[in-house]
Amino acid sequence: MTASLLTLCRRYADAHAEPSGAAITPVPGLAIIRALHAGELQVAVNKPLIAMLLQGRKRVSSGAESHEYGPGEALVISSDVPTVSQITQASPATPYYALVLELDPAILRDLMAGVSPTKRPAHPVRIEPVDEHVADAALRLVRLLDQPEVLTALGGGLLRELHYWLLTGRHGDAIRRIGVVDSHAERIGRAVAILRRDYMQTIRVEQLAAVAGMSAPVFHLHFREITTLSPVQFQKQLRLIEARRMMLAEGAGISQAAHAVGYQSISQFTREYGRLFGAPPRRDIQQAKEQT
Repeated sequence: MTASLLTLCRRYADAHAEPSGAAITPVPGLAIIRALHAGELQVAVNKPLIAMLLQGRKRVSSGAESHEYGPGEALVISSDVPTVSQITQASPATPYYALVLELDPAILRDLMAGVSPTKRPAHPVRIEPVDEHVADAALRLVRLLDQPEVLTALGGGLLRELHYWLLTGRHGDAIRRIGVVDSHAERIGRAVAILRRDYMQTIRVEQLAAVAGMSAPVFHLHFREITTLSPVQFQKQLRLIEARRMMLAEGAGISQAAHAVGYQSISQFTREYGRLFGAPPRRDIQQAKEQT
């Protein structure tokens, strides 16, 4: 099953991958990632997702937790959390391939009524073997990517089926709380959506707390509990990650990128950028380009 899924994903990614390595598909939230080289550290504030690794290896860290996984295993991220990742095995002859699906809270909420609740605690970042049902649904969905008319007719049902198997299988404990209406995770998610949309603007914590329906102190407590960051730290990482993307993908200069994401002080931007990425902007971008 995994070999067949790899064959289809490899064919699609090789034909459609952007310079970044991502091959965006017509299915909402579904992408195939290809990498020809190992090494570069990537910092991201991820949305809830599952990444099924098909070829190569990758290491992912969140806080003090670190995981390395390989073919047949899946990374499950059930909250908006920052991660540092590094592809540890990839080459032009044997590229890294992963099938990544951003989890849809609306689909999960709709499916939750027929799923038994669980009391098992679940870390927001974990590695699990890929369920056979999950791999089968993913295979049938990927098979339709180059058949637009069939995908339009059947893709929505297959996407829903894929969420169902994720929810009811071994990954379920990690993602179930995403679909719980009015849970702390769902309410914090409303505030996170605003931060993602308006990351370059000044946003007061009181505004975010009101959106979540919490007092400011309670909001701050639950925000850190779910995302591992304070709201200010979360927004700062979003700004710095976007600035890095602008410099790498669009060739923006340091001051241009800094001002575009909301920084007034270039020295502050340089200092905070170096703290997050391990090197000041100029050196980090040069190193990243040398690795491509």
